[in-house]
Parts: sequence; structure tokens; C-alpha cells
Amino acid sequence: MSQFLDAFTDIFSPLQSMPMATAAARLVLALLLGAAIGWEREIKSRAAGLRTHMLISMAAAMFTIVAMELTHFPEEQQGQLRIDPLRLIEAVTAGVAFLAAGSIITSGRTVRGITTGASMWLAGAIGLACGVGSGLLAVVGSALALTVLWIIRLLVKPLTRPDKD
Repeated sequence: MSQFLDAFTDIFSPLQSMPMATAAARLVLALLLGAAIGWEREIKSRAAGLRTHMLISMAAAMFTIVAMELTHFPEEQQGQLRIDPLRLIEAVTAGVAFLAAGSIITSGRTVRGITTGASMWLAGAIGLACGVGSGLLAVVGSALALTVLWIIRLLVKPLTRPDKD
């Protein structure tokens, strides 16, 4: 019975290298920044909208935090293991790219969903930045993404679709 209780309490044991409040703040930031990009996709009635972008960004942040926790070892063990953080980036990128590719639809010469796929990919990158604690980078990336999605569309739309008289 004691082993069962120990195993059960281990499930809820605190993070080893990062305070839980820090991890939670990183997840919330990823969620909010993913929501900002997802909201733009949502109001344009795209298949991958608010919830999808929020989940992608938060999942990427969580994978990053988990990987950081897995690579945090006591000093006496640090030289014994080889850790490659690029594998995490590759895994998150590949997973999000798989989802993004599913949002792209081709029909004859028409291709739809490329911008949504790109925004999903960016949401993953924003989540990675939040997960490692680069909140400012994540905010700047999100602001630039929203600039591209909103302002550039407003500037280009009148040029590509002249008013019909």
C-alpha cells in the first residue's frame, strides 16, 4: 500500500528545475499569444482557428518545459548523459508541420490554407519560445505575425481586388 501511495504522490511532485508558477506563467503566455493569432484566423472563418492555435502554442511550450525538466540532472550525473535540445525543436516542428499540412487544400489550380498552415507553424515556434522563457521573443514574434495577418492584408487587398464599377 505504501508503494502505491508513493507512486501516486510522485505523479503530483513539483518540477525539479523550475518553480511551478514559472511553468504555469510560460504556459499561460503561450496560450494567450496562440489565441491572438488564432483569433485572426477565427474571424476569417479558417478551419484552424482560435482553439487550434491556442492548443498548438501551449503544447509546444509544455513539450519544451517537459524536455527541460527531463534534462535537469544532479551535477554528479551531468557529464554522463548527452543532451541534444535540437531534437525537441525538430519534434515539435515536425508535429506542427503535420497538422499544418492537413489544413492546406488544393483543388485544380486553387490552393487554400497556406497562411493558416504557416500561422500554425508559427504558433508552435511561439510556444517553444515561451517554454524556454523567451517571453519577449514570443511577444515580438506574435506582434509581427499579427502585423502580417492584419495590416498587410489591409494594404494588399485594395491593390489585388479593384472595386467593380
